[in-house]
Amino acid sequence: MALLRQVPTRQREAPALHTSEPVEFNDDEPLQLMEAADSCDVRSSKTVEMKTYSEFSAIPQSSSQDDFAVLIHLKAPCANPEQITSRPVNTTSVGYPTSRAPVDLVTLLDVSGSMAGTKLALLKRAMGFVIQHLGPSDRLSVIAFSSTARRLFHLRRMSHSGRQQALQAVNSLGAGGGTNIADALKKAAKVIEDRSYKNPVCSIILLSDGQDTYNISSNVRGTRPDYRSLVPSSILNQAVGIVPVHGFGFGADHDSDALHSIAEVSGGTFSFIEDEGVIQDAFAQCIGGLLSVVVQDMRLTVQCVHTGVQLRSIKSGSYLSKVAGDGRDGSIDVGHLYADEERDFLLSVSFPQSREQTILLKVAFSYRDPVTNECIKIQGDEVMILRPKSRTPEPVCMEVDRERNRVRAADSIEAARAAAERGVLSEAVAILEECRRVLLESFSSRNGDRLCMALDAELREMQERMASRQRYEASGRAYLLSGLSSHSWQRATTRGDSTDSSSLVYSYQTPSMVQMLQRSQNHCPSPQIPRPQIIVPTRSFIQKPQPR
Repeated sequence: MALLRQVPTRQREAPALHTSEPVEFNDDEPLQLMEAADSCDVRSSKTVEMKTYSEFSAIPQSSSQDDFAVLIHLKAPCANPEQITSRPVNTTSVGYPTSRAPVDLVTLLDVSGSMAGTKLALLKRAMGFVIQHLGPSDRLSVIAFSSTARRLFHLRRMSHSGRQQALQAVNSLGAGGGTNIADALKKAAKVIEDRSYKNPVCSIILLSDGQDTYNISSNVRGTRPDYRSLVPSSILNQAVGIVPVHGFGFGADHDSDALHSIAEVSGGTFSFIEDEGVIQDAFAQCIGGLLSVVVQDMRLTVQCVHTGVQLRSIKSGSYLSKVAGDGRDGSIDVGHLYADEERDFLLSVSFPQSREQTILLKVAFSYRDPVTNECIKIQGDEVMILRPKSRTPEPVCMEVDRERNRVRAADSIEAARAAAERGVLSEAVAILEECRRVLLESFSSRNGDRLCMALDAELREMQERMASRQRYEASGRAYLLSGLSSHSWQRATTRGDSTDSSSLVYSYQTPSMVQMLQRSQNHCPSPQIPRPQIIVPTRSFIQKPQPR
C-alpha cells in the first residue's frame, strides 16, 4: 500500500498574475446616464463662505506696520443629506446621481509576502466596506501589486452586479513576493489616462506595508532617495487635472517617507495605520471625504487697495501661493474641497501712517461646482482698519492668534523632523518643547482655547515618539509625517496614537467623514473575516475643536 504524504503548499505570488491585460485601458464602463435636471435642484444650497479677520481692528494714525496679520477663513458648502448618507448598502437610491459628484477611484493594494494572514484579511474587509459604500454612478478599479502590479478589473460602475464582481475579485487575492510601488502607480496612471469616460472626481488610494524593493534611487550628490520620481508625470499634469494619491502606511515596516512624498507631490494625504485593526476606519474616513466633493479648481486672489499697502507673505501650507514682485497682489490655489471643509490662510501685510481709515485688501475667489460644472465667482468684502489718533487697549484677534499657533506648530513639526533625520533627536525634542512653551503663553491659550490644548497634546505625543532612535524609526517618523500632512493640507488623516483617547486633536474632520467612520465602526463584517474585539480609536478620529 502506497503511503501518501501531504506536501506543504507554497506561498503563491499575487494570484493570477499570468492573466493577460489589454494594451490600452480604454475598456472602462460607460458612465451612468443622468436625466437632465435643473442646476438649482442639484447645486448645493449654499456657496463657499468667506470671512476675514485682522490682527487688530484699529492702528493709530502715527503708526506704520511691517508685519500685520490678516486671516482669510473659507468654509465649503454643507453636504446635502444624500451626500452624507451616500448609498445605503443593498438599497437603491432614486436620483442618487445628482445628489453629489460621482467618483472614479483607483485603489492600489499591497499583496506582498508581508501582507499574508491577518493583514490581508483585514485589507479585504476594508475594501469590502469601500465597495459597498460606493454608489452606482461611482466607478472603481483595483490594482494589486507585489513584485509586479496587475489590474484586477477595469473601471467598473458600482452597480449591484459591479459590486459583486469587485468583491469576488478582492476576496480572491493572495499574498507573496516583493513590493513594487512604482509599477502600481504606473498602472494606476494608465487606467486614468486611457479611460474613455471621466467622472467629475478622480482619486487614487495607495496602501503598503513595506519598502519599495525595486525602484528607489537617490538624488544626484545626495543620500536621500528620490521618492517623487515614483509618481508618473500624467498624474501630475495640471492641464488635465492633478490626481491626488492618498497614501496609507500599514504597520511599523512601511516606507513613510516614500508614501508621504507621493501623497505630497500629488496633492493627497498620508495616513499612518499603526494598529492593523483600524484599517477599515482609515479607509472609511478617506472615502467619506472623496464622496462629498463640492468645490473644484478653487482659486483665491488678494489685491492691495490703499496706496502704500504691500502683501509680504502668505502662509498657505502645501497649497501653491504667489505674491507679486511689487507686493500688490497675490493668489492661492486651493483646489478641491469636501463638504463642510474649512481652510485658513494667514497673510502678512505692511502699511504706512495714515489719518484716514485704511482699506488693506480686497479678496475674491472662484471655483467650479463639480455636479453642475458651473463656474462660480465671489467678490468678498474689503479688509479695513480704523486709524484713531491714539491707541486704545485692544486684545489681539482670537481667530488670528489661533491660526498663528496652528502655523507655528506645523512649522515646528517640520523643523523637528529635519533634526530627527539628521540624527539629532535631542534637538528635535527641544524644538517641539519650545513650540509648546510659546503656544501655552499665547493669548488664545490663556483664554482657554481648545486648539492650543490639542496642539500641545499632539506635540507632546511626538516628543514621546522621539524618545529613542528605535522608537522614532518604528512609529515616530510616520506619526510626524501624518500629522504634517494633515496640517499642511488642513485635511483629516489617520494617525497611530498612544495618548489618552479623551484628549482632542485638531483633526479637520467633516460631518461626512464622521458619519462614514461611524458606519465603519458599526459595520458587521462577514463571518469568515472576524473583526478584532478591541479597536483603539486614534485621536485623529475625534471631532475637531469648537467653536471655529
